[in-house]
Amino acid sequence: MNSVASHKFSARTQLSVILLAGTMLATPVMAQQVAPPTVPAPAPEAAPAATTVQSITVVGNQRLEAQTILSYLRLRVGQPYDRSVLDQALKDLAATELFKDFQITDNSGALTIQVTENPVINRVILEGNKRLKEDKIRPEIKLAPRQIFTRSKVRADVARIIELYKRQGRFAATVEPKMVSLDQNRVDVVFEINEGPKSKVRQINIIGNEKFSDGELKGEMATKQSSLMTILSSNTSYDPDRLAYDQQKLRLFYLTNGYADFRVISAVAELTSNKQDFIITYVVEEGERYKFGDVDVKSEIRDFQPEMLKKLLPMHTGDWYDAKLVEDTVESLSETAGLFGYAFADINPEFRRDPETRTMAITFNVGESPRTYVERIDVNGNTLTHDKVVRREFRLNEGDAFNSFGIKRTENRINSLGYFQENLEIERKEGTTPDRIILETNVEEKPTGELSLSAGFSSIENFLLQASIRQRNFRGLGQQLQASVNYSSYSKSVELGFTEPYLFDRNISVGGSIYRRDLNSFNFINNDRRTTFQQVTTGLQLNAGVPLTEFMSFFARYSINFDDVTLDKSLYYFGDECDPLVAGRYLCDAIGNRTTSLLGYTLAYDDRDNRLRPTRGQSLSLSQDFAGLGGSVKYVRTRLSGSKHFNLGSRFILNLSAEGGYIYPFGGRPTPTSDKVRLTDRFFLGEPQMRGFDIRGVGPRVIRYAATYDPLNPVIDTSNDNRGQIDDALGGRAYYQGRLELDIPLGTGAKEMGLRPSIFLDVGSVFSVRRPELTTLANFRDPADGFTKYLCRNATTGQQNFATNTPNPDGTPSGQYTTCATGFTQLAPFEERFFGDTWMPRVAIGAGVNWNSPFGPFRIDFAYALRKEEGDDTKRFSFNVGTQF
Repeated sequence: MNSVASHKFSARTQLSVILLAGTMLATPVMAQQVAPPTVPAPAPEAAPAATTVQSITVVGNQRLEAQTILSYLRLRVGQPYDRSVLDQALKDLAATELFKDFQITDNSGALTIQVTENPVINRVILEGNKRLKEDKIRPEIKLAPRQIFTRSKVRADVARIIELYKRQGRFAATVEPKMVSLDQNRVDVVFEINEGPKSKVRQINIIGNEKFSDGELKGEMATKQSSLMTILSSNTSYDPDRLAYDQQKLRLFYLTNGYADFRVISAVAELTSNKQDFIITYVVEEGERYKFGDVDVKSEIRDFQPEMLKKLLPMHTGDWYDAKLVEDTVESLSETAGLFGYAFADINPEFRRDPETRTMAITFNVGESPRTYVERIDVNGNTLTHDKVVRREFRLNEGDAFNSFGIKRTENRINSLGYFQENLEIERKEGTTPDRIILETNVEEKPTGELSLSAGFSSIENFLLQASIRQRNFRGLGQQLQASVNYSSYSKSVELGFTEPYLFDRNISVGGSIYRRDLNSFNFINNDRRTTFQQVTTGLQLNAGVPLTEFMSFFARYSINFDDVTLDKSLYYFGDECDPLVAGRYLCDAIGNRTTSLLGYTLAYDDRDNRLRPTRGQSLSLSQDFAGLGGSVKYVRTRLSGSKHFNLGSRFILNLSAEGGYIYPFGGRPTPTSDKVRLTDRFFLGEPQMRGFDIRGVGPRVIRYAATYDPLNPVIDTSNDNRGQIDDALGGRAYYQGRLELDIPLGTGAKEMGLRPSIFLDVGSVFSVRRPELTTLANFRDPADGFTKYLCRNATTGQQNFATNTPNPDGTPSGQYTTCATGFTQLAPFEERFFGDTWMPRVAIGAGVNWNSPFGPFRIDFAYALRKEEGDDTKRFSFNVGTQF
């Protein structure tokens, strides 16, 4: 036996520095503070001589088996050991992070390992997180219930949570972990989070710039200074990745303006003492400005003639150097090579800088490459959509010569389907041989079914309710199925429709729909809305279409409609007949039942890059409808429309559109009081097609004015305040309309909110209608005595006569003839006037914004009519909620 009875080697002595390092646990109320165990260190003693391990006993373990604990150690019975071996055993136990406390007692070779196990985690709780929800934080936390609690895992989780908040721009966020002890050696781990404010960029300093102002350079950066002008922007928060991006933006800006030697010497972001703001400082060196020197093209491809290509280059010797122009030229040459089938053409610009003359000579070297053919087309990621739906949009087939135009057109066609992610691109991969290419299309399906239940309020239709179900990719075959019900104060409709875009897998579309539409036409008398006529249409439409070329298509359609036009008998009828004195003769002529059998076609050209939200390209269509293949209505209606979109850069999109139409009646002759084209078939113009004017506010109309006058001395007040109970738009046979609209981009924050503002100019007119017979109802002035006699009417028989004399109080006759006989009522005098039948344009300017709000699409417009005709109804403000535009 050794002279020393026992030796204790404790983790408290050997590893106190390791266990205490980086401790971040604090003790809440009613919670146990986590701290490393502390026991007075044993008095130093002389190292015992090496001896042999006689036995090893493990005590204090609850969940872990003794053999499991011994497997972590290098101690074995029968091996010699000394103090260094026992020290290593303690380090091995510490490395497991399974124990809160442990020690080894040596009793002459009989070793006793006494351990206190770390607790088991019962729950991991997050408190104080409002900006970041738990589903964002939980995946980053490695601690989980039923795991062994360790300080290192807690420290790591705290660091990961803080990093998450830094990515959100919250550099002042702090995380305090706490541990709540439970029975059975269990604990709850609580992360108390103080999110802090979002760290903004308070100031951006630029040092070294002389050629361009701070404002110009800051305008090129993605990061913006926090101010009232940038309150909707999300780019005012600090982001290290954005800082690096801004350096590239500065470099590109200078290179685009000819400063080929420009460089950013340093970019430093300093966090203020309160950790709420950043100050960013750039130090730049502008260098000298260069011009283009000699510009040349060398080609090793036989189809590329350098002389011809050189003439197409956009830069010339003596122009200011522009790196962006060089980059665009390389891309243009690559696209040109792709048109000839060279998919992997190597375009290498060779630069020769001359600091003395400050010129940059460039030679575009077109390397030799084989003509490429499509080896295979792969479509991946389409979990719902059938392969053929995607493949039939390809403008190239397997085995065809590669063509970059066909690839671009294919991308546009697939994007226009609306089934997949936006801005889809087709990847080009090398095939099995150098002259083969694989086209890989990786799509991400997005929902194509739409179930809409919405209510809203419109400045046109007041309360409205919409319910619709629509599947744009029915069964994954690209078919469209829809059903809708719309209800508002002035219109109701029910419609069922189906469209098959590829009949029997051929490029022929067919479809049809059945519908019922109830329309109440109305006008405004001052601010009061009044219904004029009701039109109920029940119909069926069949259509088919076939492409003629890549961009041109032909569509044919047939529809039959059964119309019933009525007037409110309580307002416009006298007895069983329409009363022209109340309704106007033109409305009385419009009532009745009619059947319209309509055969039509549309010839359309469309090369826009995206039919859903185009940014470039144009469209043109010619439509004609022939009514008279049966039915009671006969006319030919022709329409021509076109639009062109311009991408102005920086996400500014300019849209120029125009349309016009004419309806020509045939068969029968018009009556002296009515037009051959019935009221419900004419063209109308106003809100929402032409902003700045009220609904049907443009074009021919009849206005009835109250005539408070003596017929021998007529004075009519034609102000809006004196409009009577009739202000009816009559429409016209012809119309035209033009629109110039500029979409204005906003910051990322506003874009994420779905805001899309625009400014616009609208021009248009509707005209050409037979002048209706107007009605004037006046009192009669008897020339014999000079007195005015009012007109009276019997409400039952319709008989009319003049009022009798109203006697004075003493019974003598007076000069007032206002007394109607029994059963008769006095009629208010009025005069009707006809306005607006002219081709002269109406012009309006304004601004509006679309908002994809949580409760439905929202559109608001403010417009001002620059030019109008007498009788037009203007309107400056309009909005719409809960319906599409």
